[in-house]
Amino acid sequence: MKKPIIDLNADVGEGFGPYTIGSDKELLQHITSANIACGFHAGDASTMRKTLEMAAEQGVAVGAHPGYPDRLHFGRVVLPFAVDELVDLILYQVGALQGLAASAGLTLQHVKLHGALYHVTASDRKLSEAFLDAIVRLDNPLVIVGPPDSILQQEAEDRGLDYAPEGFVDRGYSDEGKLIPRGRPHSLLTDASAAAEQAVELARDRRVKTVSGKKLDMKVMTLCVHGDTPHAPEIAARVKGALEAARIGVQPIRKMFE
Repeated sequence: MKKPIIDLNADVGEGFGPYTIGSDKELLQHITSANIACGFHAGDASTMRKTLEMAAEQGVAVGAHPGYPDRLHFGRVVLPFAVDELVDLILYQVGALQGLAASAGLTLQHVKLHGALYHVTASDRKLSEAFLDAIVRLDNPLVIVGPPDSILQQEAEDRGLDYAPEGFVDRGYSDEGKLIPRGRPHSLLTDASAAAEQAVELARDRRVKTVSGKKLDMKVMTLCVHGDTPHAPEIAARVKGALEAARIGVQPIRKMFE
């Protein structure tokens, strides 16, 4: 029987100026792919560069994590931009990180949209099409990371693009298979043991237990730990250890498409 494999990613580089969010240095020791904020919802040029350098030191694959230009709400509120404006904002951010990555001798592996932009794009066919049409024009083909069973996944696979459906180890799921909105009960899993249990079930069984105890099929290739979740490094370490104990290989996304 073929050994199952999974990628473990985290949203990092979310500080800016003198401010830090999360413990990226510690978190990067336990993950295989890093989603680096590109300066709009969080991060700045220097933080992006430093995060790239830390990822390189740990042998972690890197990807762009563009969001709405909205530090106030951390990119988690939908803003009224037109489709072409949103695509421009995404490309602007990806291009900025690509330039910094190239200067560090790195190549971007993937792109994962952030927060509200992640969910809006995944559920809007016109925006998904425009986003993917723009991404394929880049010199370096990027793996698209997004929700499973979404319009974005369908559109990407119809184009023959590499798409990595994502599950979350530190978020609760509704009976409809959606993330429970932040601020509501059971939306965030901060207990490392609970997160590790959810991770193993997602990776090995390709299913997730909802807030009511229902089991839903969920085929994912990558698992996320949010860098701003309390005790994120501890959660990532526990998750990785649990995956390895369950004989599940933990590798960067690109390995799954080779």
